[in-house]
Amino acid sequence: MTGFSLELTDEQRDVRDWVHRFAADVVRPAAAEWDEREETPWPIIQEAAKIGLYRFESLAEMHTDPSGINLHIANEELFWGDAGIGMAVLGTQLAVAGILAAATPEQLGEWIPPCFGDVADPQVAAYCASEPQAGSDVSALRTRARYDQGRDAWVLRGQKAWITNGGIAGIHVVIASVAPELGARGQAAFVVPPGTKGLHAGPKIKKLGLRASHTADVFLDDVRVPGRCLLGGKERLDERLSRAREGSRTNGQAAMATFEASRPTVAAQALGIARAAYEHALEYALAREAFGRLIIDNQAIAFSLAELRTEIEAVRLLIWQAGWMARNNRSFDAGQGSMSKLRAGELAVTAAEKAVQILGGAGYSREHPVQRLYRDAKIYTIFEGTSEIQRLVIARAISGRHIQ
Repeated sequence: MTGFSLELTDEQRDVRDWVHRFAADVVRPAAAEWDEREETPWPIIQEAAKIGLYRFESLAEMHTDPSGINLHIANEELFWGDAGIGMAVLGTQLAVAGILAAATPEQLGEWIPPCFGDVADPQVAAYCASEPQAGSDVSALRTRARYDQGRDAWVLRGQKAWITNGGIAGIHVVIASVAPELGARGQAAFVVPPGTKGLHAGPKIKKLGLRASHTADVFLDDVRVPGRCLLGGKERLDERLSRAREGSRTNGQAAMATFEASRPTVAAQALGIARAAYEHALEYALAREAFGRLIIDNQAIAFSLAELRTEIEAVRLLIWQAGWMARNNRSFDAGQGSMSKLRAGELAVTAAEKAVQILGGAGYSREHPVQRLYRDAKIYTIFEGTSEIQRLVIARAISGRHIQ
């Protein structure tokens, strides 16, 4: 009988080391350049495709790991390399998660491969949920989808905001309301195929951080897509809407299902930033002298680093727990997915800020990567549910009350 163990398997160590080598050898050396250029690093995405990191088969293999942590290991290592490039490489996984959460087997085969393209011509995908007036409040979406029964087609109209890969993606997964009176329960997910008329994007948004990752608003002006582009199909949607109108529980909120499944993955990305910041600060503290001694010998510095390392180890375990629960169909009865995202996002901000403080002037200089980590970290307390929203989800889970 095998006892309980937290030791990584050979496969998990191979995944960690494989992605870490790519992050160290390819991503980190290019990070400053692409941050300055504020452009999508297509050559690096192609390099990731060449080694098999950027393809659905790799993500599928990670998802099927019974422990549920392989994908989180990979995200931590890649974002340890650089968060902007990491998001450019793995930003597609949110759209893929949206397809996986709702699609039929036939739709999986049709729509997931074009999200990635191939080695010669890699593509990216975009998940379009947030709107100018509906960020964390997904029940307030104004984008509408109208069914044209005579042509078996859906017509989408609205605006999406802050969309990763918006406009440059081949596949856009769009969350729209088909029954506005039902709020979030009246929403559905649609695939907008490449080249569909009526979809266009605004200019690339200039951001504080994650500058190598493309972000833009997406506009849907009477975008017409075939009936097969409704993820899950019309029959399943009609059944779900009927149950919602009768007051039955539906478990069919398209955006929330995707975000809940992806939160531990996003947490792993934030953990990668936190770990990189900690390692830069530790390295500097072990080399920098002030007042005749290494600054690591000062308790103020040493204790700060000790606290960071402790938090990093604790947050990793929280992420792995949430990953295991999701993979093994355990419900997040205490909001464990949100717990992981909350703690990891806030740790990334704390670790990056402390790294800048420990490095002093060197940390404030754009010559050192910790300033980039500082800029990149902040978004992890904002997107895919702010820290306040994560606390709300956790509070509702542990109390059973509809806390507002």
